[in-house]
Amino acid sequence: MYNKKVMETFANPQNVGYIEDNDGAGKVGNATCGDIMEITIKVKDNVITDAKFRTFGCAAAVATSSVATSMVIGMTVDEALKLTNAKVVEYLEGLPPQKIHCSVLAEEAIKEAIEDYRRRQKDKENK
Repeated sequence: MYNKKVMETFANPQNVGYIEDNDGAGKVGNATCGDIMEITIKVKDNVITDAKFRTFGCAAAVATSSVATSMVIGMTVDEALKLTNAKVVEYLEGLPPQKIHCSVLAEEAIKEAIEDYRRRQKDKENK
């Protein structure tokens, strides 16, 4: 069902964990399949310096979380907002059609973490 790249990424995921003193956190889920993704980010000078994930789900969910976090490290916040699920799928050299939703969750979790970061920045500015 999964190609070699997806299975390698699932077996050896990068960025597993949780950043305790994170600058932004995003948690998303899919009630239909039960997948839950949580992504935390660290930001310095508007650049994502670290990203970690905790995912409860299938091989595609773990693989897409790993790839999405790896892709955004080193990007500016604005660049990371442009990450699409299609880019994640392309990096993984494809996903089965019934697993594309996992890549959408990864994209959404990154965006939620960035939105959380921006909310926190506004709160700091307003103090």
